[in-house]
Amino acid sequence: MDTADTTLWRLWLFLGLLATLSLAERLRPGPNPPQRRSRRWSAHLALIALDTLIARLLLPAGAFGAAVWAQSAGVGLFNLAPEALPMWLEALLALLLLDLAIYWQHRWLHSVSWLWRLHRTHHTDTTLDATSALRFHPLEMLVSLAYKCALAIALGIDPAVLLAFEALLSSFALITHANLSLPPRLDTALRWVLVTPAMHWIHHSTHRDEQQRNFGLHLSIWDRLFGSYADHARDRPQTFGVEGVGIERATRVVDLLREPFRADGSIDSTGETKVA
Repeated sequence: MDTADTTLWRLWLFLGLLATLSLAERLRPGPNPPQRRSRRWSAHLALIALDTLIARLLLPAGAFGAAVWAQSAGVGLFNLAPEALPMWLEALLALLLLDLAIYWQHRWLHSVSWLWRLHRTHHTDTTLDATSALRFHPLEMLVSLAYKCALAIALGIDPAVLLAFEALLSSFALITHANLSLPPRLDTALRWVLVTPAMHWIHHSTHRDEQQRNFGLHLSIWDRLFGSYADHARDRPQTFGVEGVGIERATRVVDLLREPFRADGSIDSTGETKVA
């Protein structure tokens, strides 16, 4: 399967899941405050279109291409002894290592000042739904793509495994941002292994200390293991976004693109975001 084929089937998977979740949000809505979809969705779709265009121009092969190169060149951890492990075990270990690496990437996006400036665009959303998963600044997207390419090469990830991980990553992003209410007992049970929407909502709180919780993308075990798990938000109902950023700034594309360059977005010595 070449890069064009992988892009096409991932696109159809993504669009199908987005449509399904959008319908589910109407049938079983969560507690997030509603806003006109046209206002937010147009901004989110503009960002993802710009992100995709820039990625195709600068790194057209993406992480999948990096994995193909690593396999052909025989570089990376899993290529040092390709017959040492059965394929299923190698794939499982690779998926776990990738998920752990993305967990730590997410933590660094919140703790390193210049990375937080890039990531803040995502957090300025004042409510959440599945399209919030599309809301990333192009500069953050490039950093993330370069990081995944480096992981693919360093680990020597099988291209098929890398492809599966990227499909899971984009799918879970849609699910965990969805304004979708799960039955409480189901949500509690799932959280022992997986990140649920209600678990991720805590991470999008306006409170900076709660933004430092629940960094996991797929598995909740990393938050539990590394002490960043929070079971519930202290506010009911929750408020979402970045303190001091209003709805106008949070929904205009030009403002979202300017977000990393604002003077009020650095992190001070206490870990709080400075707001002018």
